[in-house]
Amino acid sequence: MKKAFLMLSVIMTFSTVLAQELVLTGNQESVIQYKLEQSIVPFDGIDVLMVSFVVPGNFKSSTYSQTVSDLKFDFNPLPREQEEAKDDRGNVVKKFYWDAPEKNIQAVISLKADNKVQLTQLNSRVPFPLADIPAEVKVYLQATNQVQSGNAEIQKKAHQLTAEATTELQAVQAILHYVVDQMRYVLVPEQYDALYAFNTGKGNCQNYSHLAAALARAVGIPTRIVNGITLKKAYDIEVGNSEYSFEMAQGRHSWIEAYFPDLGWLPFDPQQTEFFVSNRYLRIEVGLDNEETVQDGLVRWSQSRGSEELTPKLEEAIESQFVTDNVSLLSQKTLKGPRKLLLTPALQPVIPVLAATELPEKPQPEPASKPEPAPEAEPEPEHHPAASPRPEVDFTKLTYNAPFEYGNLEFPRRFDFLYARLSGQDNAARNNELKRNFMVETAEYVTGREQYAQKFVLQEPVLLTKLGLALHNFGGNGLLWVELSEDENGKPGAAAAASKKLGTRNISNQTGYDWVDFDLSSNGLILSPGEYWFTLNYSGSPIVNWFYSYGKPVGPVDGTRSRMMGARDWDKVLSYEFNYRVVGKGAKK
Repeated sequence: MKKAFLMLSVIMTFSTVLAQELVLTGNQESVIQYKLEQSIVPFDGIDVLMVSFVVPGNFKSSTYSQTVSDLKFDFNPLPREQEEAKDDRGNVVKKFYWDAPEKNIQAVISLKADNKVQLTQLNSRVPFPLADIPAEVKVYLQATNQVQSGNAEIQKKAHQLTAEATTELQAVQAILHYVVDQMRYVLVPEQYDALYAFNTGKGNCQNYSHLAAALARAVGIPTRIVNGITLKKAYDIEVGNSEYSFEMAQGRHSWIEAYFPDLGWLPFDPQQTEFFVSNRYLRIEVGLDNEETVQDGLVRWSQSRGSEELTPKLEEAIESQFVTDNVSLLSQKTLKGPRKLLLTPALQPVIPVLAATELPEKPQPEPASKPEPAPEAEPEPEHHPAASPRPEVDFTKLTYNAPFEYGNLEFPRRFDFLYARLSGQDNAARNNELKRNFMVETAEYVTGREQYAQKFVLQEPVLLTKLGLALHNFGGNGLLWVELSEDENGKPGAAAAASKKLGTRNISNQTGYDWVDFDLSSNGLILSPGEYWFTLNYSGSPIVNWFYSYGKPVGPVDGTRSRMMGARDWDKVLSYEFNYRVVGKGAKK
């Protein structure tokens, strides 16, 4: 007799929908030893090869500050010449030259960064639209090929988003909420410009930055692109009885800074933060767009006449060590903001203005300030009962013959992160120029001291056959399997079924990440509409990574969790979503 795993309750609003915007107070203070190593393999026929780097400078804003010391540039072999100059955007650029290089060139840049974040209430009442913008700042209102702020559709959307804003804070916030909800992160988009992001709703960090900058510039808010490094060091934020854990991949990253006449330049990351960036960001270069901010790690060369047109090989590795790391961040207030998770300091005025975004289920702002507000309805619980009774359905009586696949399905399958060229593209070299890229490996080591769980939500009944995970097997010997459970008060309940165990010797260790399917067909599981979790388990000593996507492309904001092995509770909420697929048969319509 087949087992049936049924939820006969009605289809509900399945996720924690109350708190999408976490209002933070507190600080981060860290001393970081940072090192970037580049290895350049030249080819016969190069006359002159040049490498440029931007000198990371000190920066101070109302939320984030960076102080750089002990900066060193080391090369082997030594360059025959070097020069230094400041460009039009204030970046200090160092260029190094080699004549007809025959050996591999090793470049090492090291520094110490004292990075601090201080989050208190931001008090800015600069009226919107802005007036009297300084001449040196107006350049960051320009449209470019990557930031198409003059495009008619972008102009229309920007003015629509900010129609109700009376302060610059409100205008920037309305734009950011739109970008956060509109965009879905993909590692390798077809294009990197704002208009592509606007039309497709997807992109990497460059697209996020370009779209936010285009919308802001379209309504007269100076915005500049920042390029730098993010460091893979998680930090936790207390939210009630849970901890939210935030982590970026270690690699090149793009974010933005908006100009406020009374506060100066405020950094934020359109992917996840508002009016600040964490101190896991190392700020290096600024410009109008990512076609201009290319000088850090840029390689150029000239060839002798008649030599074969080739491209130097280039690899880049980043190391960081947190000598000290003090984090004290707390969320005492949550706001109904965008549907996706967003971090923000407290703002003045505290209640955000949310302009119309043509997105469904738009949260409504509360009245700006009334001494005696009208009585409010009771807050929704995280998992509320059915609003009205509906007839139960015996899902075992349905016919299951329609192919079914659901999940966070998009990731760069079999992509070679280790040996990816700096540009990550086949057209790496243009006009004898090789740029650094934004290819980052977003993955978690999942066969260590922590256990990981992923939620998925079904809107229709499914006869489950397998669960697929985007994994990379690095070696070791052991067994992997997944356990399935129903949701229990927003967390994984007791395991109700387990897949067949899969030996790591049977998992290909080919280049990059690929689907590894765990067989649950023998359980005969019919899943009714509802919320479910699966956890990854292992025995032995496998070495496996699980790929994830920034943000939550598919599931609820609290739908990825971890706990220490052997712990009972799942109180750590992760800011990303693992790549997974639920495969089976859907019911005949």
